[in-house]
Amino acid sequence: MMMMVSLSFMRWVLATSLLSSAVWASTHMVHEKRDSAPTGFAHLGSAPDDQILNLRINLAMGNQAGLEAALQEASSPTSPTFREWLAKEQVESFAAPTVETVQAVTEWLTSFNITSTPITPAGDWIKFDIPVSTANQLLQAEFSIFNHTESGQTSVRTLAYSIPSDLQAHVKVVHPTTSFNGPLRGRSPITAISAARFTPEFEKRATVNCNATITPACLQTLYSIPTTQVSSSTKSSIGVAAFSGQNANTKDLATFLKDFRPDLPSTTTFTTELFDSATNSQTGSQAGVEANLDIQYTVGLVNGIPAVFEDIGSKTQDGADDGFLDSINDLLAQSSPPLVFSTSYGFDVESDLSLSLTVAYCNAIMQLTARGVSVTFASGDGGVASTPGVQCTGKPFPPTFPTCPYVTLVGSTENVPEIGAGLTAGGFSNYFPQQSWQADAVNAYIAKLGTTYAGLYNASGRAYPDVSAQGERVEIVVDGSTGLVAGTSCSSPIFSSVIALLNDELLTAGQSPLGFLNPWIYANPQAFNDITSGNNPGCGTQGFSASEGWDPVTGMGSPNYAAMRTAAGL
Repeated sequence: MMMMVSLSFMRWVLATSLLSSAVWASTHMVHEKRDSAPTGFAHLGSAPDDQILNLRINLAMGNQAGLEAALQEASSPTSPTFREWLAKEQVESFAAPTVETVQAVTEWLTSFNITSTPITPAGDWIKFDIPVSTANQLLQAEFSIFNHTESGQTSVRTLAYSIPSDLQAHVKVVHPTTSFNGPLRGRSPITAISAARFTPEFEKRATVNCNATITPACLQTLYSIPTTQVSSSTKSSIGVAAFSGQNANTKDLATFLKDFRPDLPSTTTFTTELFDSATNSQTGSQAGVEANLDIQYTVGLVNGIPAVFEDIGSKTQDGADDGFLDSINDLLAQSSPPLVFSTSYGFDVESDLSLSLTVAYCNAIMQLTARGVSVTFASGDGGVASTPGVQCTGKPFPPTFPTCPYVTLVGSTENVPEIGAGLTAGGFSNYFPQQSWQADAVNAYIAKLGTTYAGLYNASGRAYPDVSAQGERVEIVVDGSTGLVAGTSCSSPIFSSVIALLNDELLTAGQSPLGFLNPWIYANPQAFNDITSGNNPGCGTQGFSASEGWDPVTGMGSPNYAAMRTAAGL
């Protein structure tokens, strides 16, 4: 196994040792461009020549087709190698760029006196720091300063860049270049309902009045989620991502568990992994609503399964990805990453990031899922507009971010019996095509839709969400007080916790974890509660409607633990 790890590094060393001293003379070709900055960004002028840019290059995988084929075999329920996930070293062997790729790119950079460093175990991402003046020459670009008018956040970007024609097949993306994004979107502020601690009597009431507030007891009843403490030797695990300086507070978690999971040991908590200068401060009133929500509705549901809070700080290494790529690369570098990983943050819309950068990010997620990790994302809270405040009346519905097919996108439901929550971002991607594993279910919905909204959505795009869970009036504790929150960011950790519990049973039985979920989800519609009411308005329309089978409001439906257990082979 160590020999395979070393092979990627040796490819890099071999390639860089073969460099000639010839000056790069290949004709440049435009690699990526956009006609203008996105709506909401203003051009302020040229970037200073001496400003340092932290650039990253995604190199072509040596055998991406082989990795895709291996993942398809492992994730297809009809495959004889179903759930035979790859080892870390196997994934890195597929992902490592060829000697030719490394040599060609390194020679190009060396001709500008640039030395790069690999930043992933496979060596498919490299980094280097150069001034704007050099970047403009290297990429035949015009780096400028742009201002995000809503937030006042400025960034250095270019509307186009070129690379030598001989490198087109070797380089997937250079960034940050043509991707524009404002601040990450979290959830709405907490709605205070009580500063008092809840009594056992209230908890009993909550189990039967789940239209008033959603608690762990509600979810356990509604979805038949088990409540028994798992073994201390469990091999299951779950992680949540944190951005934007959000802190998960241990005291608030203890209060939450005392109120809503008094059956769990008082020592039940989570571990923290800090990246990019994150701190997860526990001093003062610094608890984050989103961070507390994610931790409380994983730790509070998984019955003792180890939970990890992956905290990405402000000094991100991935430019326009604002920490998203860092979070995945951090997990790829680990020998045993969490087997379920939930993220409840996102950009306004899919087109905030360039196609090439989005695809590169998605390919990193593919590497992680090939190792048996389930990656989930909140789909967004703006209905067919994706994010609240996006102006799209009379325009095509803007897809959410991300729509990567290797991600399981989670929408929201509300009430009991459940209906689709109007806030759910649901629709069809413009970046990724419809996936084979969802074609039958999605095409059945499109046929029922007929000419409704014709021209406003991409009927051939990857459809989302994939599943759903409760996302309205969810009760959490922040700074010692209880309150209600809403959003698909509630739904993603809830659904992810169900997967972690199923993984615990599978691993205990000597089976493999669920891993890449989507092919299995669409192959087992009976494993989910089909939601047939509700819609997701936006862009001046009533949005899509929930319907029998898959729909863009609730996906394939909400969890039915007993049925999912059977579908998983337990």
